[in-house]
Amino acid sequence: MQHSSHILMIQPVHFDFNAETAVNNSFQVNAHDQELQTKARKEFDAFIQELEKNGIDITVVKDTPVPHTPDSIFPNNWISFHQDGSICLYPMFAKNRRQERKQTVLDAIGEKFLIEKTINLSHYENESLFLEGTGSMVLDRDQQIAYACLSPRTDPKVLDIFCKNYQYKSVVFWATDQNNDPIYHTNVMMCVADEYVVICLEAIKDSEERNLVITSIEQSKKQLIEISLDQMNHFAGNMLQVHNHAGERLLVMSSQAYHSLKTEQINQLEQFNRIIHSDISSIETNGGGSARCMMAEVFLTVKK
Repeated sequence: MQHSSHILMIQPVHFDFNAETAVNNSFQVNAHDQELQTKARKEFDAFIQELEKNGIDITVVKDTPVPHTPDSIFPNNWISFHQDGSICLYPMFAKNRRQERKQTVLDAIGEKFLIEKTINLSHYENESLFLEGTGSMVLDRDQQIAYACLSPRTDPKVLDIFCKNYQYKSVVFWATDQNNDPIYHTNVMMCVADEYVVICLEAIKDSEERNLVITSIEQSKKQLIEISLDQMNHFAGNMLQVHNHAGERLLVMSSQAYHSLKTEQINQLEQFNRIIHSDISSIETNGGGSARCMMAEVFLTVKK
């Protein structure tokens, strides 16, 4: 199944601008805000409330103050969960993000869900090769396709190893922003849902690569919904489709992303699912990630 009703989220205790990730994340802006943790926690709690109000099951794990992990609010980069009962751990570019792989998180998941096996790719950090989970890859789980724009955080060798482990086919391309800088994570420019794909094709400058992506989407029988570079910069690509306990499909995004969309785009999306959104502007500005980055969807079996 493409979407889940179970989501892992990490409650921040010391959210902050991360200088180690800012070197290749053009979405990050240091607001120099002394109240940033307070604001981030308020936005996080309101987001959780919105998700739970709509019937989505959230496993919330409170971060630990030591070691200090300023980006722990974005767990989907270091761990993913799969229907075969496995979890996958990923090699992270920033050294301080590697410390997000905390046993407290794994224990909380293990208490609630059945974990059959662990695939650990984190040792590729020793070779300076990185693949930052479902940030680096946008997975079409139904068609077993891993879409990935290459960047310092997304290495093709580790991507191939992931694909061999999970029997996925990779669709690889380069994508750049308005300054011609590589887009650091595929999930800021692309969202794959069960019947549609939201993507910023404008970011894929090479026509052959662009056509490769378009062909893959068309062959998967999913409707292509295009967004602009400006909308991508407002995190309109950073969305996640989920379903609630009643089986209703929902598309989750930030309020900034929602308000960047045109009426016709909203109407297109709402043909497939209802949209819910929440204001996480402080998190987006300083963290350089948005709603999808905050949610690691869990496809494991719930323990009886």
